[in-house]
Amino acid sequence: MPATLIPAPFAPLLPLASTAPGLPGDQLPLLALLPFVLLLLAIALMPLAAPHFWESNRNKGFVSAALSLPFATWLVLRFGPPGAAAIQHSMFDYLSFMALLGSLFVISGGIYVRGSLAGTPLSNSAFLAIGAVLANLIGTTGASMVLLRPFLRANEKRHDRVHQVVFFVFVVSNCGGLLTPLGDPPLFLGFLKGVPFDWTLRLWPQWLLVNGLLVLIFNFLDQWKLGREEKERGGAQFEELLEHEPLAIEGKRNLFFLLGVILVILANGQGWGTAPESWPFGLQEGMMVALALASLQATPARVREANRFGMGPIVEVAVLFAGIFVTMIAPLVYLNARGPDLGVERPWQYFWASGLLSSFLDNAPTYLTFGALAAGQAGVSVAGEHYLAALLARGTGPEAILVAISCGSVLMGAITYIGNGPNFMVKAIAEENGIRMPSFFGYMRWSVGVLIPIFLLVTLLFFR
Repeated sequence: MPATLIPAPFAPLLPLASTAPGLPGDQLPLLALLPFVLLLLAIALMPLAAPHFWESNRNKGFVSAALSLPFATWLVLRFGPPGAAAIQHSMFDYLSFMALLGSLFVISGGIYVRGSLAGTPLSNSAFLAIGAVLANLIGTTGASMVLLRPFLRANEKRHDRVHQVVFFVFVVSNCGGLLTPLGDPPLFLGFLKGVPFDWTLRLWPQWLLVNGLLVLIFNFLDQWKLGREEKERGGAQFEELLEHEPLAIEGKRNLFFLLGVILVILANGQGWGTAPESWPFGLQEGMMVALALASLQATPARVREANRFGMGPIVEVAVLFAGIFVTMIAPLVYLNARGPDLGVERPWQYFWASGLLSSFLDNAPTYLTFGALAAGQAGVSVAGEHYLAALLARGTGPEAILVAISCGSVLMGAITYIGNGPNFMVKAIAEENGIRMPSFFGYMRWSVGVLIPIFLLVTLLFFR
């Protein structure tokens, strides 16, 4: 890794990456996992226990730093160069992760869909299907932010809209983003760890089954809700719904910036100009940042104002994930060394274990945690930069397990509001538009009733 591409704060640690052995996971005390667990519990519970305190990104940063900085200090003092090298490597992954999320967030925030579709069940179902595809191109967060407001405008004449937002979270904010590393953060982390960019395309049977069933169920439910509403209200609601403003897209040049992000990731994955090696650290990240800055410069302010664009959500992700990427070093190496003793071995076990943990914690570190567990069982060390590529090279058995982890982490992020980043954002925007969304457990009644039967079917068909 050329020193000229290493950020200055990390330059003194550069020799450690090549000379230090990996952290000895079998020597890591169980208490070393506590900062990671506490940070994820804070993310899950603080919005419920102390919502006013947790509204401030500064307070989130304090909590993240209070848990991660003492752990990082202990890791270096306890293990020396291997501990410092582990922190350096994790920070490089964090910067790559934030470069992708940040660029997609900024660029998609410059795309405003003006007007609305007809709020009919068929039109709404088609809208969700389009969102399931778009989520793989601009991420579940980007697709949610671009599509939610026109979706709400299309249905503003409907009285009962809760189910529409709930299914929007199911499809666009979660299950749709299963096909590319751009779709959902767990898959991008897998790409950083060596999973080929096009590998996730083989998940299309699971993607098609889950999203197809969700759109179909939604269509029947939306028709039933509309029919009941017409009986209760009288009049001709269906005819009113057919009245809609023509659609138009403002900020179209941002579509080219999005294409630029996709090309950069493909170029890095294929090692354009540096094959067979990937690009040196900093090149991909710098190009993504440049595309985001170009988007900010090229997009009229009125377009972002119409989208109510602000940097708050991405700042929240940045401060929390800085702590997550540091503290997750411990569970990764611990599970890699001791995971075979946990009894999670078969694909269906990985599907449900990674999925249920993703439902209540964050699905990105959950994906890496179970990836490390699978690697340990296959005799692959997580000390290597591309250890998931080494896992896939072990044959069809490990590959089937990684398929299960990928599906569980992405799909089951829809089970709760805290399973994936866009979920809470969609809830907040819907409430701003006068929709009284269900509580945390009220939402779970929807997800358990709709999603769990679908996931059981996925288990029977793909992960027995």
